[in-house]
Amino acid sequence: MYHTTGLTKDEIIDLCAMVRSAELEPGVNHWPPILGLYRSMVIALTYLRRNRVQAELAETYGVSQPTISRAVAGIIPLLEKILRKYVPTADELNDKLQYIVDGTLLPCWSWASHPELYSGKHKTTGMNVQVACTSSGNLAWISDPVNGNRHDSYCLSESGVLLTRDPGNWMGDKGYIGKDMITSIKKPTHRELLDWEKEFNTQINKIRYVIEQTIANFKTWRIMHTDYRRPLATFATTISTVIGLHFYTAS
Repeated sequence: MYHTTGLTKDEIIDLCAMVRSAELEPGVNHWPPILGLYRSMVIALTYLRRNRVQAELAETYGVSQPTISRAVAGIIPLLEKILRKYVPTADELNDKLQYIVDGTLLPCWSWASHPELYSGKHKTTGMNVQVACTSSGNLAWISDPVNGNRHDSYCLSESGVLLTRDPGNWMGDKGYIGKDMITSIKKPTHRELLDWEKEFNTQINKIRYVIEQTIANFKTWRIMHTDYRRPLATFATTISTVIGLHFYTAS
Protein backbone atom coordinates (compact mmCIF):
# COMPACT_ATOMS: atom_id res chain seq x y z
CA MET A 1 0.00 0.00 0.00
CA TYR A 2 2.74 2.49 0.97
CA HIS A 3 4.76 1.99 -2.21
CA THR A 4 1.61 2.46 -4.31
CA THR A 5 0.13 5.50 -2.61
CA GLY A 6 2.96 6.99 -0.56
CA LEU A 7 0.85 6.63 2.59
CA THR A 8 0.34 3.91 5.18
CA LYS A 9 -3.03 2.23 5.62
CA ASP A 10 -3.56 4.10 8.90
CA GLU A 11 -2.87 7.42 7.17
CA ILE A 12 -5.37 6.59 4.42
CA ILE A 13 -7.99 5.67 7.00
CA ASP A 14 -7.26 8.95 8.77
CA LEU A 15 -7.81 10.88 5.53
CA CYS A 16 -11.11 9.05 4.99
CA ALA A 17 -12.19 10.00 8.52
CA MET A 18 -11.33 13.65 7.87
CA VAL A 19 -13.37 13.57 4.66
CA ARG A 20 -16.31 12.02 6.51
CA SER A 21 -16.20 14.77 9.14
CA ALA A 22 -15.83 17.59 6.60
CA GLU A 23 -18.77 19.69 5.49
CA LEU A 24 -19.71 18.11 2.17
CA GLU A 25 -22.26 19.43 -0.26
CA PRO A 26 -25.49 17.55 0.50
CA GLY A 27 -26.98 15.35 -2.18
CA VAL A 28 -23.72 15.10 -4.14
CA ASN A 29 -21.83 11.85 -4.71
CA HIS A 30 -18.21 12.90 -4.21
CA TRP A 31 -17.00 9.40 -5.04
CA PRO A 32 -18.48 6.50 -7.06
CA PRO A 33 -20.76 4.37 -4.84
CA ILE A 34 -19.44 1.22 -6.54
CA LEU A 35 -16.00 2.00 -5.12
CA GLY A 36 -16.84 3.58 -1.81
CA LEU A 37 -14.76 6.19 -0.03
CA TYR A 38 -11.78 4.04 0.95
CA ARG A 39 -11.13 2.51 -2.48
CA SER A 40 -11.77 5.88 -4.16
CA MET A 41 -9.20 7.41 -1.82
CA VAL A 42 -6.64 4.70 -2.64
CA ILE A 43 -7.23 5.20 -6.36
CA ALA A 44 -6.84 8.98 -6.15
CA LEU A 45 -3.66 8.66 -4.08
CA THR A 46 -2.25 6.08 -6.49
CA TYR A 47 -3.00 8.38 -9.39
CA LEU A 48 -1.17 11.25 -7.69
CA ARG A 49 1.76 9.14 -6.54
CA ARG A 50 2.31 7.21 -9.77
CA ASN A 51 0.46 9.25 -12.43
CA ARG A 52 -0.87 6.01 -13.83
CA VAL A 53 -3.13 6.07 -16.88
CA GLN A 54 -6.74 5.87 -15.73
CA ALA A 55 -7.48 2.96 -18.07
CA GLU A 56 -4.80 0.94 -16.25
CA LEU A 57 -6.34 1.75 -12.88
CA ALA A 58 -9.71 0.68 -14.27
CA GLU A 59 -8.31 -2.74 -15.16
CA THR A 60 -6.70 -3.08 -11.74
CA TYR A 61 -9.90 -2.31 -9.83
CA GLY A 62 -12.34 -3.99 -12.22
CA VAL A 63 -14.35 -0.88 -13.07
CA SER A 64 -14.70 1.41 -16.07
CA GLN A 65 -12.33 4.26 -16.88
CA PRO A 66 -15.11 6.85 -16.33
CA THR A 67 -15.57 5.46 -12.81
CA ILE A 68 -11.87 5.97 -12.11
CA SER A 69 -12.14 9.48 -13.53
CA ARG A 70 -15.06 10.28 -11.20
CA ALA A 71 -13.12 8.97 -8.21
CA VAL A 72 -10.06 11.08 -9.04
CA ALA A 73 -12.12 14.19 -9.85
CA GLY A 74 -14.16 13.83 -6.67
CA ILE A 75 -11.49 12.97 -4.11
CA ILE A 76 -8.72 15.39 -5.10
CA PRO A 77 -10.67 18.61 -4.28
CA LEU A 78 -11.75 17.08 -0.96
CA LEU A 79 -8.13 16.29 -0.10
CA GLU A 80 -7.06 19.81 -1.03
CA LYS A 81 -9.67 21.21 1.35
CA ILE A 82 -8.96 19.02 4.38
CA LEU A 83 -5.16 19.25 4.05
CA ARG A 84 -4.85 23.06 3.90
CA LYS A 85 -4.19 23.20 7.64
CA TYR A 86 -0.99 21.20 7.17
CA VAL A 87 0.51 23.55 4.57
CA PRO A 88 2.80 26.30 5.95
CA THR A 89 2.16 29.81 4.68
CA ALA A 90 4.82 32.44 4.01
CA ASP A 91 3.84 34.19 7.25
CA GLU A 92 4.80 31.10 9.24
CA LEU A 93 8.43 31.02 8.10
CA ASN A 94 10.97 31.54 10.87
CA ASP A 95 13.00 34.73 10.38
CA LYS A 96 15.82 33.26 12.45
CA LEU A 97 16.44 30.47 9.94
CA GLN A 98 18.23 30.67 6.62
CA TYR A 99 16.22 29.45 3.65
CA ILE A 100 17.41 28.19 0.30
CA VAL A 101 15.01 28.76 -2.58
CA ASP A 102 14.72 27.51 -6.13
CA GLY A 103 12.03 27.25 -8.75
CA THR A 104 10.89 24.09 -10.48
CA LEU A 105 8.59 23.39 -13.40
CA LEU A 106 5.67 21.02 -12.89
CA PRO A 107 5.08 19.73 -16.44
CA CYS A 108 1.77 19.34 -18.24
CA TRP A 109 0.45 18.73 -21.72
CA SER A 110 1.18 21.34 -24.38
CA TRP A 111 -2.21 22.90 -25.01
CA ALA A 112 -2.07 24.98 -28.19
CA SER A 113 -4.42 27.56 -26.67
CA HIS A 114 -2.09 28.15 -23.69
CA PRO A 115 1.34 29.28 -24.98
CA GLU A 116 1.92 31.01 -21.62
CA LEU A 117 2.74 27.60 -20.15
CA TYR A 118 5.84 27.12 -22.30
CA SER A 119 9.14 27.50 -20.45
CA GLY A 120 12.06 28.46 -22.67
CA LYS A 121 14.44 27.38 -19.91
CA HIS A 122 13.00 23.86 -19.66
CA LYS A 123 11.86 23.56 -23.30
CA THR A 124 8.47 22.23 -22.24
CA THR A 125 5.15 23.38 -20.78
CA GLY A 126 4.05 23.50 -17.18
CA MET A 127 3.56 25.60 -14.07
CA ASN A 128 6.35 27.15 -12.00
CA VAL A 129 6.43 26.89 -8.20
CA GLN A 130 9.01 28.30 -5.81
CA VAL A 131 10.32 25.90 -3.18
CA ALA A 132 12.13 26.89 0.03
CA CYS A 133 13.92 24.60 2.45
CA THR A 134 16.13 25.07 5.49
CA SER A 135 19.89 24.63 5.34
CA SER A 136 19.36 21.11 6.70
CA GLY A 137 17.09 20.25 3.78
CA ASN A 138 13.70 20.37 5.49
CA LEU A 139 10.94 21.52 3.15
CA ALA A 140 9.56 24.77 4.57
CA TRP A 141 7.30 26.37 1.96
CA ILE A 142 6.00 26.05 -1.60
CA SER A 143 4.43 28.94 -3.51
CA ASP A 144 1.24 28.98 -5.53
CA PRO A 145 1.83 27.97 -9.18
CA VAL A 146 2.58 30.55 -11.88
CA ASN A 147 2.58 30.12 -15.66
CA GLY A 148 5.70 28.33 -16.90
CA ASN A 149 6.87 31.17 -19.14
CA ARG A 150 7.70 33.29 -16.08
CA HIS A 151 11.23 33.60 -14.69
CA ASP A 152 12.02 32.39 -11.17
CA SER A 153 12.71 35.94 -10.03
CA TYR A 154 9.25 37.06 -11.17
CA CYS A 155 7.55 34.06 -9.55
CA LEU A 156 9.27 34.72 -6.23
CA SER A 157 8.17 38.36 -6.35
CA GLU A 158 4.59 37.32 -7.14
CA SER A 159 4.54 35.03 -4.11
CA GLY A 160 5.20 37.98 -1.81
CA VAL A 161 7.28 35.80 0.50
CA LEU A 162 10.07 38.38 0.87
CA LEU A 163 7.85 41.41 1.43
CA THR A 164 8.22 41.28 5.21
CA ARG A 165 11.51 39.38 5.44
CA ASP A 166 15.20 40.11 5.20
CA PRO A 167 16.24 38.69 1.80
CA GLY A 168 19.84 38.73 2.98
CA ASN A 169 19.05 35.58 4.96
CA TRP A 170 17.89 33.72 1.82
CA MET A 171 20.03 31.93 -0.75
CA GLY A 172 19.34 31.22 -4.41
CA ASP A 173 20.98 30.72 -7.79
CA LYS A 174 21.90 33.40 -10.33
CA GLY A 175 18.27 33.68 -11.40
CA TYR A 176 17.60 35.66 -8.22
CA ILE A 177 20.33 38.26 -8.69
CA GLY A 178 18.84 41.64 -7.87
CA LYS A 179 16.66 40.32 -5.04
CA ASP A 180 19.30 41.17 -2.40
CA MET A 181 19.67 37.47 -1.65
CA ILE A 182 22.89 35.48 -1.30
CA THR A 183 23.59 34.26 -4.83
CA SER A 184 26.48 33.08 -6.94
CA ILE A 185 28.56 35.82 -8.54
CA LYS A 186 27.76 36.34 -12.20
CA LYS A 187 30.68 36.58 -14.60
CA PRO A 188 31.25 40.21 -15.62
CA THR A 189 31.28 40.91 -19.34
CA HIS A 190 34.73 42.52 -19.25
CA ARG A 191 36.71 39.91 -17.30
CA GLU A 192 36.90 36.39 -15.95
CA LEU A 193 35.89 35.56 -12.41
CA LEU A 194 38.66 35.96 -9.85
CA ASP A 195 39.84 32.94 -7.90
CA TRP A 196 38.03 34.02 -4.73
CA GLU A 197 34.83 34.55 -6.72
CA LYS A 198 35.08 31.07 -8.20
CA GLU A 199 35.62 29.60 -4.73
CA PHE A 200 32.67 31.60 -3.41
CA ASN A 201 30.44 30.20 -6.17
CA THR A 202 31.66 26.67 -5.44
CA GLN A 203 30.72 27.00 -1.77
CA ILE A 204 27.31 28.46 -2.66
CA ASN A 205 26.59 25.56 -5.00
CA LYS A 206 27.57 23.05 -2.32
CA ILE A 207 25.06 24.60 0.06
CA ARG A 208 22.34 24.91 -2.59
CA TYR A 209 22.52 21.18 -3.29
CA VAL A 210 20.02 20.57 -0.49
CA ILE A 211 17.22 22.42 -2.33
CA GLU A 212 17.74 20.19 -5.35
CA GLN A 213 17.36 17.13 -3.11
CA THR A 214 14.26 18.64 -1.50
CA ILE A 215 12.62 19.27 -4.88
CA ALA A 216 13.52 15.75 -6.06
CA ASN A 217 11.89 14.33 -2.93
CA PHE A 218 8.73 16.37 -3.55
CA LYS A 219 8.61 15.09 -7.11
CA THR A 220 8.43 11.48 -5.95
CA TRP A 221 4.77 12.34 -6.41
CA ARG A 222 4.97 11.46 -10.10
CA ILE A 223 2.04 13.68 -11.00
CA MET A 224 4.45 16.57 -10.32
CA HIS A 225 7.27 15.08 -12.39
CA THR A 226 5.57 13.75 -15.52
CA ASP A 227 3.06 15.42 -17.82
CA TYR A 228 -0.26 16.31 -16.20
CA ARG A 229 -3.01 14.94 -18.43
CA ARG A 230 -6.26 16.10 -16.83
CA PRO A 231 -7.93 19.42 -17.82
CA LEU A 232 -5.75 22.45 -17.19
CA ALA A 233 -8.43 23.99 -14.93
CA THR A 234 -7.81 21.19 -12.42
CA PHE A 235 -4.01 21.51 -12.35
CA ALA A 236 -3.71 24.16 -9.63
CA THR A 237 -5.99 22.20 -7.29
CA THR A 238 -3.99 19.03 -7.93
CA ILE A 239 -0.73 20.85 -7.16
CA SER A 240 -2.20 22.18 -3.89
CA THR A 241 -3.40 18.68 -3.01
CA VAL A 242 0.02 17.13 -3.50
CA ILE A 243 1.63 19.91 -1.47
CA GLY A 244 -0.88 19.18 1.30
CA LEU A 245 -0.18 15.45 1.15
CA HIS A 246 3.56 16.05 1.26
CA PHE A 247 3.33 18.13 4.44
CA TYR A 248 0.71 15.80 5.94
CA THR A 249 2.93 12.75 5.59
CA ALA A 250 5.87 14.69 7.02
CA SER A 251 3.91 15.91 10.06
